[in-house]
Amino acid sequence: MAKMRNGKRRKTDGSWAPLKDNQTDRQNARIVPQTPQTLSPSYRLAYADEDFLCREELRPVRLQLELLKTEMVLSERGIKSTVVMFGGARIPAPGQSAWAARNDIQRRNLEAASVFYDEARAFARQCSQYAARFNYQEYVIVTGGGPGVMEAGNRGAADVGAPSIGLNIVLPHEQAPNAFVTPDLSFNFHYFAIRKMHFLMRAKAIVVFPGGFGTLDEMFEAVTLIQTKRMAPIPLILFGREFWHRIIDFDSLAEFGTIAPDDVKLLSFVETADEAWDIIARRYEIETAETA
Repeated sequence: MAKMRNGKRRKTDGSWAPLKDNQTDRQNARIVPQTPQTLSPSYRLAYADEDFLCREELRPVRLQLELLKTEMVLSERGIKSTVVMFGGARIPAPGQSAWAARNDIQRRNLEAASVFYDEARAFARQCSQYAARFNYQEYVIVTGGGPGVMEAGNRGAADVGAPSIGLNIVLPHEQAPNAFVTPDLSFNFHYFAIRKMHFLMRAKAIVVFPGGFGTLDEMFEAVTLIQTKRMAPIPLILFGREFWHRIIDFDSLAEFGTIAPDDVKLLSFVETADEAWDIIARRYEIETAETA
């Protein structure tokens, strides 16, 4: 915002600003005399009129705003690269009840899957410890900001005092962001497409834990972009071989000819945080305890 200095208008960075800023005009517009004209919706400043901004015709502008806001904040924080963690919101922490279970089979399976909560937390700790070498500007953990595996990812970063990003989205049943997301790196989205773009724009690696339709959507979008060479071939790592091989027969896709045999190799399968980090370390020639 511009400031008056010796009768001249200058921005805080010292550059000349002869035009009145929009914040001042927005404040001034609130104190105009109340008349039939000023009370009409048509008189509102366009950029301060929520009803206008939410019109169907303004969808392109809203898409641009969602893309810009997160990008600007991350750029201002100096965040250059991220490690993305996808996974189910319904997977509980060890010792917690499976709140999403609808029957005994689901309860047993979800509680058994709590091992992935621990592995997600351990992986995020390991990644964030390495990120400290870059003043938390590289290899920053990013999740969907919700419960389950997402919470574990943000929690693992918090365990070692590292920042982490949460990309939430408005849903009818959705909760607030989990308590471990760094507050000024917590974002909320209306458009799934823009949210998924932000997941990938800085990604150096993607790790995927067992999850539902949302997790599958995120995983398949990433592998499709890599397969079609619309995205660099970054590590795409799936935790839990039994889960993934049971729900998706990747080899059968190759046998049917609907994907190339080598496309299966775009995915790596692991069970532990150490295995996942080793894949990333090899890809980016990171020195580990074993290679030191």
